[in-house]
Amino acid sequence: MQLKTDKMIAQKEGSVGWMIFNNPARRNATSLEMWEAVETIIDDFAADPAIRVVVMKGAGDKSFVSGADISQFEEKRADAEAAKAYSKNSESAKQKLTELRKPLIAMIRGFCMGGGLGLAMKADLRIASDDSQFGIPAAKLGIAYSFDSLKALVDIVGPAFAKEILFTGRRFRADEALRIGLVNIVVPVEDLEKTISEYAEAMSANAPLSITASKVTIDEVLKDREERDTALIEELNRRCFDSQDYVEGRQAFLAKRTPNFTGR
Repeated sequence: MQLKTDKMIAQKEGSVGWMIFNNPARRNATSLEMWEAVETIIDDFAADPAIRVVVMKGAGDKSFVSGADISQFEEKRADAEAAKAYSKNSESAKQKLTELRKPLIAMIRGFCMGGGLGLAMKADLRIASDDSQFGIPAAKLGIAYSFDSLKALVDIVGPAFAKEILFTGRRFRADEALRIGLVNIVVPVEDLEKTISEYAEAMSANAPLSITASKVTIDEVLKDREERDTALIEELNRRCFDSQDYVEGRQAFLAKRTPNFTGR
């Protein structure tokens, strides 16, 4: 795949696709060009049947993603109209992440702030090192987040903690983030990559159609009842029970062997 910026890196290692935010000089703050590259990377990973899990991380050891690159604000987000145009591009990339039907893991080390935390909330699992810090400093910058962004936060931590995060704008330690449900797992720095690999390998070994059905159904559960696509849920369930993987799963269970799922 061809990327127009070196500030995003895509790597494929076996069944895992790695998407790396490569702007360590600015603590991996995101630029417009980086969001455009995210779309390209996710499209490629989504279309590649060999990739079963996607992991996103920040380059270096200081930050996952610290938020938007404020150096671009003067030029590309100077007022409401310019901010709207910028957001259109970044929201398109975020929508790709939302629509990805493969498991998405956020590997978090260091700062995970503002838009970076919003990005991490797009992941299905957030696994963090014990030196990570989290926060949304919107109140310190005089900015506001969209309904969808705040709904995602409320869905994860609940309204009380969402208000604390937003009203104070303070930084939360990794253990606090774990306590309020903002992250799934916190591990020592030296165990982070090993833990990510173990989770990615475990997911990759499971039936892709089953994981897709579970992911989509959970996302539909979080929607208002009138917005839920029950037909899609039924179709994904039907595909599972009509699949070769369902046959393989049964046979492997009876034979007491490890199943070999193909996603068909």
